Amino acid sequence: MSLGENNLVEGNKAYAASFTQGDLALPPSHHYTGLTCMDARIDPAAAFNIPLGAAHVIRNAGASARDAFRSLVISQQLLGTTEVLLVKHTGCGMLTFDNETARGLVKKNKGEAAAKEVEGLDFLAFPDLEEKVREDVEWLKSRAVEEGIRVTGWVYEVETGKVRRVV
Repeated sequence: MSLGENNLVEGNKAYAASFTQGDLALPPSHHYTGLTCMDARIDPAAAFNIPLGAAHVIRNAGASARDAFRSLVISQQLLGTTEVLLVKHTGCGMLTFDNETARGLVKKNKGEAAAKEVEGLDFLAFPDLEEKVREDVEWLKSRAVEEGIRVTGWVYEVETGKVRRVV
């Protein structure tokens, strides 16, 4: 069994042994979605004070609004959320490369067939953290499906554990 599988199995045994919240409703009780990065240094429930059942948490590389859009629409239209907290973070890997670099790494590490699979893929990297927060918030606000949805943008500081509002 791999380390990941072992963590899942053993950790789940301990979690399930004391689990008492199986009766929570499907829609999140606080009616918001947190969109943050998949970075392993971020624990959204702890860092953003999200109790189980309170909010949807969507995670992807760089906390990309475009990448998360499908999930945000489902969260809002099917499950009644009315707010998006977009939280990017300091030290994000998405600040360290561009599309050409990513495609080159795929080609080097996996070969020509894999390189062709990512040929037109936009990895959605960005060079400026706060500017990308503003851009993603504005992009979401410009979507018709987002009308009436509150959208704010934040930066989580991995060095201190603090969040600060950008927009």
